[in-house]
Amino acid sequence: MNEDIRIHSWPCSYYLDTSKQWIPGKLSLTPVSIKFTADKTGELLVDFHLSGISEIKKESSHLIFSSLTILEKSTKHWFSSLHPNRNVVFNILEHFWREQLVSSQEARAGAALESSKGKELTGMLEGSQKRLEDTAKVLHSQGEQFDNIMRGLHKIEGDMDVADRLLTELESPSWWPFSTKLWKTPLESKPKETPAAPDAKTQEGILLRIPVIITHRTDSNAKPGKLTVLPSGLEITDCNSQLLHRFESRDVDDIRVHTPYEISVRQRFIGKPDTSYRLLAARMPEAIPILEMQFSKKIQFLEDALGFAGARKSPQTDLGTSIWQAASGFLGAAVNPGFPAGSAEGTDKEQVQLQKVSQEEAKELRQVKMGMKFHRIPRMTRLEETSKIIES
Repeated sequence: MNEDIRIHSWPCSYYLDTSKQWIPGKLSLTPVSIKFTADKTGELLVDFHLSGISEIKKESSHLIFSSLTILEKSTKHWFSSLHPNRNVVFNILEHFWREQLVSSQEARAGAALESSKGKELTGMLEGSQKRLEDTAKVLHSQGEQFDNIMRGLHKIEGDMDVADRLLTELESPSWWPFSTKLWKTPLESKPKETPAAPDAKTQEGILLRIPVIITHRTDSNAKPGKLTVLPSGLEITDCNSQLLHRFESRDVDDIRVHTPYEISVRQRFIGKPDTSYRLLAARMPEAIPILEMQFSKKIQFLEDALGFAGARKSPQTDLGTSIWQAASGFLGAAVNPGFPAGSAEGTDKEQVQLQKVSQEEAKELRQVKMGMKFHRIPRMTRLEETSKIIES
């Protein structure tokens, strides 16, 4: 992703402390920095990283004019005459600033837990093997429980037949010489109370939930909220988790990707205004691939987002490789150092990663993989038996 891409820009004035005057220009936001360019000279007066910001506040200059202040290290930057208004600029800047801090903390935490690629793959495979063994034990236990339940049901059914026959005998007159079956009247069948079906929406799994800045229709007030991607549609909530709107999958007419960080979702109506939401988020590049899979025929990449779509589909940036493919590639490269795990040519980065997998780790990976196959095949019989019991 190009770090110089401009996410948003606003006309405003910047207080230049050296000349003690307000300079008109444009405040620009990129994924990692904030810049201010003067209108007359085109000079770049402000350029600092989001991670260097200590505080963003709403203040007033000369006790009259509403301003926005950004404390960067020990320097305080003043911005005023913000368009469309100060609240919109504050919400967007604060959103990207907080997301940048979160991503920086995650990167530092990941760097502190450095380990070789072979150990990482071994740990993941061992964890999968343990979960597979636990699942097999649970399925076996559940199969035995189903068998006991079926035996109990058969016994209860037999007891009910005996009780029904005895009750019929007691209800028949003692002087009636014929079969008691003539006096046996069908019992009034009471409809069984069927439990209320759980709401499918509440039981539905969440594909992705990210914080966003929401703009509704032509409203200039951008407000913080959240976007939730579900298998059945999209939900937009405010910062208090109150539902603003829910788009069912069939109701979404089009999704436009304006930039890698901004999209708009629209539902058309006849005879009344369309329902449209514009969403801006630092984590939007994570949501766009999911939206493209779910709304493949309704999503449209505009001119500023075409480069992002092409780069995301290129083999170099494809992140969809599964752990099994990665494990097989590293394992084959460790056994045959002459053949790289990736492409025929290979890159320096891949060769460095291959060196992290030792012969001992490759052997351990092979043993864990064989153990998982051993545990998986015998348990399938019990799983099929359990499925038959449930169906019956």
